[in-house]
Amino acid sequence: MSSIAMAVFLDSSPGELVDLPHAGSGLEHPLVFDSAAREIHRLAADGRAEVVEQRTSTVGDNTLIEALRFRRLA
Repeated sequence: MSSIAMAVFLDSSPGELVDLPHAGSGLEHPLVFDSAAREIHRLAADGRAEVVEQRTSTVGDNTLIEALRFRRLA
């Protein structure tokens, strides 16, 4: 089964700037969004994407990614 992050990645074109969606998607919950954003970071570590911009917030002892823009490389 494909994740939401992978679906967004695969729906993008190489070189296109993409904002990981919030509203109206399965990523509305902050923890779910953070998990998907970290999946995009793993794609970046594999050389398949480039994280261009992100915004984080601190909740207790945890840092959550609350916005992410990336570019598909491959």
